[in-house]
Amino acid sequence: MFKVTAAMITWLVFTLFPTISIAELASLLGGSAFQNASRSLLQPNEGALAPDENGGAGSLFAGKGGLGLFAPHPKRVPREIEQASYQQPQLQLQTYSAPTTSAARILHLISLAEAGSKGYDAVQHGATRRPSRVPTQMTIADIYQWIDNTPGQPHAIGRYQFIPATLKRLVRELGLNTQETFSPNVQDRLAQVLLAEAGFHDVSRGKMGRRTFMNNLAKIWAGLPNSSGKSHYHGYAGNRATMAWARFDAEMRQIFPSNT
Repeated sequence: MFKVTAAMITWLVFTLFPTISIAELASLLGGSAFQNASRSLLQPNEGALAPDENGGAGSLFAGKGGLGLFAPHPKRVPREIEQASYQQPQLQLQTYSAPTTSAARILHLISLAEAGSKGYDAVQHGATRRPSRVPTQMTIADIYQWIDNTPGQPHAIGRYQFIPATLKRLVRELGLNTQETFSPNVQDRLAQVLLAEAGFHDVSRGKMGRRTFMNNLAKIWAGLPNSSGKSHYHGYAGNRATMAWARFDAEMRQIFPSNT
């Protein structure tokens, strides 16, 4: 004989009257069996996400479809997928690490003394007629043209504050095309020539003292102090050291710990 159960009656009522609540059904039919059956039919599976007001699954990005990287999740997404979706922005973020090679660490130190926060796009603050674009968007030829068009002012430019005569000499020595962009890579290559001229290879091999090398660097970059604690060009055209000798020495000691 066919047996009609509480769950079957509950299913039929919800099919015919989808807007009825559990409380109304229980009041209408009476009995805990009908109330429990109705709850079991409506209870989502374990691990599923409760739908939000827009029909998507509940999450930090629900209701923001088309406004960003994340559209609403589909209904009943397993919890582990929701967690992966939440963590995804962190996986897409760029991370920046400190320079690790000796040359890169020295160049970073020089940039702090010379360019500060402007980095590769730094232009000497005394240049009142500045380039129309930031340095990394200019070609070397553009920089030469800016120098020619604005006489009578400082023209130190880039992360290492190259002055015109030094810039032109280094470009010739490396055989660079003047139509090449004054990119971070190009600026680093130019600065590496100056590092070599200051004795980088000798100090790395222990054939030059650290202090001698530091004084050589100070002769190239006015923002660095020499062993007197002042810029090698102190007072000339407003130059001064922007870094204390104690810090310069401490940083270089970490790079060349066995070299005095």
